[in-house]
Amino acid sequence: MQHTTNFEPIHFNEEPVNLREEIEKYVFYWKWFVLSLIIALFTAYIYLRYTPNEYEVATTILIDDEESGGLASELSAFEDIGLLGAAKKSLDNEIELLKSRSLLKDVITHLELNITYYKQGRVITSEIFKNNAPFKINFFSNDSILYSTDTTFLVIVNSDTTFSLTNATTSKTNTYTFGENINSNFGNFTVTPLNTYKSKLGEEILVKITPLKKVVNYYKNEIQVQPVNKNSSVIKLSLKDEVKQKAQAILNTLVVHYNKNAVDDKSLVAKNTDIFINERLEIISKDLMNVDKGVEQFKTKNKLTDIASEANLILTSGAEIDKKIIDLNTQLKLASYVSDYLTTNTDALLPANLGFADESIGASTIAYNELILERDRILQSSSLLNPVIQNLNSQISKLKQSIVTSLKNLSATLTISLNDVLKQEKLLNSKITGVPKQEREFRDIQREQQIIESLYLYLLQKREENAISLAVTVPDSKVIDKAYGSDIPVAPKRQIIYLAAALLGLIIPFSVLYIRFLLDNKIHTRKDVKSVVKAPFIGEIPKTSVQEKVVISEKDRSSIAEAFRLLRTNINFMLNQNDTTSKTIFITSTIAAEGKTFIAINLASVLAVSSKKVLLIGADIRKPKIKEYLNITEGKGLTDFLINRNIEVQEIIEEVNQFG
Repeated sequence: MQHTTNFEPIHFNEEPVNLREEIEKYVFYWKWFVLSLIIALFTAYIYLRYTPNEYEVATTILIDDEESGGLASELSAFEDIGLLGAAKKSLDNEIELLKSRSLLKDVITHLELNITYYKQGRVITSEIFKNNAPFKINFFSNDSILYSTDTTFLVIVNSDTTFSLTNATTSKTNTYTFGENINSNFGNFTVTPLNTYKSKLGEEILVKITPLKKVVNYYKNEIQVQPVNKNSSVIKLSLKDEVKQKAQAILNTLVVHYNKNAVDDKSLVAKNTDIFINERLEIISKDLMNVDKGVEQFKTKNKLTDIASEANLILTSGAEIDKKIIDLNTQLKLASYVSDYLTTNTDALLPANLGFADESIGASTIAYNELILERDRILQSSSLLNPVIQNLNSQISKLKQSIVTSLKNLSATLTISLNDVLKQEKLLNSKITGVPKQEREFRDIQREQQIIESLYLYLLQKREENAISLAVTVPDSKVIDKAYGSDIPVAPKRQIIYLAAALLGLIIPFSVLYIRFLLDNKIHTRKDVKSVVKAPFIGEIPKTSVQEKVVISEKDRSSIAEAFRLLRTNINFMLNQNDTTSKTIFITSTIAAEGKTFIAINLASVLAVSSKKVLLIGADIRKPKIKEYLNITEGKGLTDFLINRNIEVQEIIEEVNQFG
């Protein structure tokens, strides 16, 4: 309801938001919130019902950093000059070895993880571990063919002796007997039942063969390897999988193969040392045999039995000199053997603990072997361009040169010492000119025999020590906790999913209603009018369900009648009472059927009841309703008056004495 003289431009309301009114707008549609919440929770229940659970399995191992014990103390001198800076195990390198494709490939082939079994359900299929499958599949094709195969087939147990096999590609079904040879496009195989599994007749087992490369890539991304903290050498391996028993087997087998590879790497030194000692023993045994035959021939030729009794005094005084000569010749022989082996075997492991007089050579040999092993281990998961490999190669080259130089220096020193001892021997020999020539010749032969025999016995002793070292080789890691997983699944997270579903069930109807309210440009309440129009609000008429067109009478006290009386009071207040001229009230709306005629008739009625003269003009030319509402007979109206200027105003005015 507007008065034409009081209309002002539209503006936006800057009044604060009434939070209670905003909440009540949404609470009015509480049924939609409840329905949406129920649907969301039911959807979450269905999702959790048919989503496989995931279990997390973890194991922890302690990496041996070799910081204490014999080898570290022996090599400490080389660390000071920068030769062994990278010899210490790096935790990052061990982590990369645990995640290497070669190690994962060994684990997957050992456990046959490229072949998976699934139990067919009514809605979903669930994976089962191979140990829990009702049968075992034995393939006779080459590994190269099997490991590149990508196929699926369905096995249905018909009885204790027969089963049906359906190809997933061709949907062709055949019946076979357990143990029967089956021909396929990826090779022959047999299916044998497992007594540990109580199968149900008609149970469907889906068998899926996946390429080995794809399985390796999957578990390389799924297995998490990380240190427990930065100050320890403990590594934690974890894996999430739908089958907890399968995840436990993977982690345990991974650690076993990792330790096995480490033991094999460590055994290389002992194995190469064993090969070297056996080669030397074979050569020395022949030399010893030839010397023994020479002694026998010398004594037989000269008919000698006990030559030593004739020069007992001289031999006693020369015993110490002979011992020195033997020791020096032994050291020279060892230095010559190692030098020849180092020259002919490039980048090979050197025999260790040969007992050189110069202890630095033995330490250098051990350090050289450690660097070779460390480089070979890192090369399993890296390339020659790795800075660590290049650093190790540089250290190996320097250490090798150092060993060669040390051997040369040792040989020179031993030669000088031997020459000095020989000079002393000559002085002694000058004193025994009376000793027969046979004694001197026999002593030379006997000395050579003793040198070769002592070297032979020494190598036999080292071979036994090396065999003991090979037998007690320990792995690089110690298992702290075997793979363990809780029976409580880690995914899907039921509480979070239900909470998210509940929030979503509330947010969706709220969002829909918010958008609806945001796009709603209709007028519903007085506040809607005041928010966009800066004009006096003189009244509002409630919506009514009564059928009468005129609801105003002198004794009517209904709510709608009171609303019209309040409207009349506000209009009288706004109009200038001192002005005695007629006042015009214009009633209009934007579209049809909004109640223009109803308001106009009843406003005229309520003004007339207050003893005012009211002229009601029906200006709706297209669909006039006043005569219909007031039961006035058809006559001349506003249109006739506008067209025909000869018509007087009194001719088109009809008096109505009573309303309603």
